Amino acid sequence: MPLWATACALLAACASGPQRSGHGDLQLDTHTVGNARHAAVLAQEVAASNATRAAASTLIRHVPAVMALMQSHNAVGELEERLAACAVHAEEQGNALFFNKRPPTQEECRERVEWDECGKPVTRAMWLGQQKHVLALECAREVLDELWPAPYSIEQRYRVYLNAGFVETISPEKEANIIARGCTEELRGTIKPDLVLHADRNLLKAALTLDFKFPCPDTNTPQWAEYGKSSPYAGLTQGTVYKKALGGQALLISPGTGVKAP
Repeated sequence: MPLWATACALLAACASGPQRSGHGDLQLDTHTVGNARHAAVLAQEVAASNATRAAASTLIRHVPAVMALMQSHNAVGELEERLAACAVHAEEQGNALFFNKRPPTQEECRERVEWDECGKPVTRAMWLGQQKHVLALECAREVLDELWPAPYSIEQRYRVYLNAGFVETISPEKEANIIARGCTEELRGTIKPDLVLHADRNLLKAALTLDFKFPCPDTNTPQWAEYGKSSPYAGLTQGTVYKKALGGQALLISPGTGVKAP
């Protein structure tokens, strides 16, 4: 029974079950009155806590489509908190695995650790971010399976034609075949968000798009990457392209800031 209902029930019991003193005066049971007052205070505290939680929720303030689907401030708040916890978990686990539970230094983040298939250097920051993404997305899948009431996509690649307002999916198999052929231009102009939460079965539209960001070092501010001059989206950020391509809002999730609006 909700706390407000408990309070009402206890107060009703006080009213319906009075005792009389030897002088004929009505006298309420002290224990019952105390319980009623305690329940009423708890109900007020819970209501205030829920109001504070709703006011602080980035999703409630910036993504009304999520609230419309989940139909509860508490449900939206739990989704946001648990996805943010996935980022924290991935950060801690990644640092524990590769840096003996400490965050890497700025110098370590800048170090080159390998070359990619196109012959470009991969820094430790990039490599560590990839490892932490694996952990975060595994956690996010469990959260969304439990809490999200509609379909969702994880690391789905899309081919986008912004000027034409057209977008199409690229299957994981086709993506793997393209990558297996080595450095290629075939993926130029595609996007691959971490999480796309759909409002219905239209998997080309997003109610919300989310990207995990793991700044290295962790004192850096998480932010959207900006596309370079050679990209068809030169000058635009990832978040801007996500919104233009898929609709809905695009937000960041990071260990230090949780779910963050642009």
